Amino acid sequence: MTETTKQLPAAIERKQPTRQRIWPLWIIAIIALICVAVLALWNWQQWNGQQATLQTLKNLQQDTAQFEDRYGDSGNRQGQRLQSLEDKLSSQRELIATQQRQIDHNARELLEAGNRTRTDWLLAEAEYLLRIANQRLLIEKDIKGALSALEATDDVLTESDDIGVYPVRQQLAQEVLALKSLTGVDRTGLYLTLEAAIDSVHQLTDQALISEQAPGFVGDSQSDDAPPEGGEPGMLTKGWQKFKSTLTQVVVVRRLDESVKPLLSPDQSAYARLNLQLMLEEAEMAVLRGNQPVYERALAKAQAAVTDWYDGSNPRIDALSNTLNELAENNVAPDLPDISKSLDLLKERLAGRLNKENGDKSNKNTEANGGDDS
Repeated sequence: MTETTKQLPAAIERKQPTRQRIWPLWIIAIIALICVAVLALWNWQQWNGQQATLQTLKNLQQDTAQFEDRYGDSGNRQGQRLQSLEDKLSSQRELIATQQRQIDHNARELLEAGNRTRTDWLLAEAEYLLRIANQRLLIEKDIKGALSALEATDDVLTESDDIGVYPVRQQLAQEVLALKSLTGVDRTGLYLTLEAAIDSVHQLTDQALISEQAPGFVGDSQSDDAPPEGGEPGMLTKGWQKFKSTLTQVVVVRRLDESVKPLLSPDQSAYARLNLQLMLEEAEMAVLRGNQPVYERALAKAQAAVTDWYDGSNPRIDALSNTLNELAENNVAPDLPDISKSLDLLKERLAGRLNKENGDKSNKNTEANGGDDS
């Protein structure tokens, strides 16, 4: 070695640094990851469980709502049924009460009927007949029916032994005489006559309408050139008559100084028959109702229609016009007397008998009570 080399410091041996051990860190990291994974798995399971719990709770809430709705509707229906049953029960109670009252009333009527005498029954029958008589006369205008009912009432009162019906029979005699003095109206006969007139109107044809028979028509029934009696017409006369008849068919001559009634078309002819039929039917209704003004007005219109639209020389028209004139002379609403006084008198008599019977019953009850007290 050289001198220089000898003077350098001696070399120091460097030791190799020792490596640090890191395997515990890896173990800790792995354990931490495992813990995180486990925690995540646990959280995920908890979340799933929570969702399942929420879904179950929601289902339970829906089921609860359905049950509430179902039981609520059922409760409402039950309440309605109970209300309807209560209403039916109340109606049944009212019906039973009404029937009970009716039974009591019938029982009283039967008891009173058992206590009635033959005179009471005859007076009740007489009252019924008088009501029928008033109804027949005032409503139906049936004089014969009312008279028969009054006579039957007098016969019934004759059989009774009640001397208190004398004023009733006296009034009945006056009313019967008043009805007998009236002239009865044969409504059935008038109605049937009007029906026959309507049938004759249906049978009218257009030939019955006013046509060549109208006033002012100049026909060729009489000719100035007619041959003398016993003589035969010559050739010239026959030719002239033939020419004249042909001319008459073509040309119709009417006088203008007289009122000419126009011809009617087929439609107008049908209208005329229908209008005449309606007038006659109006007269029928007036006969049944006893309305004299309407009856006279309807027949007057029918007569005017026949005169204006139809030919008076036609036999059917002449017969129809005569029938209408005869019908117009009838009175379908005669003045009717008042026959209600006898009914009022009989009602007063019945009321007097009833008050007398009630008074006798009360006296008997009083006597009976007095005897019991003694």
